Amino acid sequence: LNSNKMSIVENIKNEIKAQFEGEATGHDWHHIMRVYNVSKFIQSKEGGDLETIELAALLHDISDHKFNGGKLDEGGKVTEEILRRHEASDELIKNVRYIVDNISFKGAKVKAEMESLEGKIVQDADRLDAIGAIGIARTFAYGGNRNQPIYEPSGEVVLHDSFEAYAHAKTSSINHFYEKLLLLKDRLNTKTGIELGEKRHKIMTDFLNEFHNEWNFNQEENN
Repeated sequence: LNSNKMSIVENIKNEIKAQFEGEATGHDWHHIMRVYNVSKFIQSKEGGDLETIELAALLHDISDHKFNGGKLDEGGKVTEEILRRHEASDELIKNVRYIVDNISFKGAKVKAEMESLEGKIVQDADRLDAIGAIGIARTFAYGGNRNQPIYEPSGEVVLHDSFEAYAHAKTSSINHFYEKLLLLKDRLNTKTGIELGEKRHKIMTDFLNEFHNEWNFNQEENN
């Protein structure tokens, strides 16, 4: 049985790697592996079914709405197809699909649903990769890929109240910090995730303070 367990995770790892290598928006194979590794670390502290967590981490960005033309619930369906092809049990498929369907941030005012411990762990790992130094780098990679300006001082920060509004919003990369990334620290689920999030959150606030200082550089004040 154990060799079979090994093989489903390893096989899906190979399949996902081939699909996501070289992706340019920050949702690449390296992001998936960081989420996978952080998920396993959190699981080692918090518990939960490791196989479910590993598979959900590997599949969490499959057919994401940001890249499939805006279809908001495609990920779970594609996840199920892949797991069936690899002969996963119905129970495993149900648990992994639930996580993939519910992992995304859906807007500042949208209440997220994640009931399972496994889901909370993978969601924490995914959110941790959206904040901190790597989170900053990914924000600008994604913004550039989407032709978003770095910053528009006149642009309003919008706290979206529906997933549709959030998914289709035009914004700047700096506004994205206020519309999503700075909110994530308080939406981490597990004790371990919350501990990891503190430092990463501070890296972002320090960066934003410095960004605004440089943006508003005033010659008189600096003489």
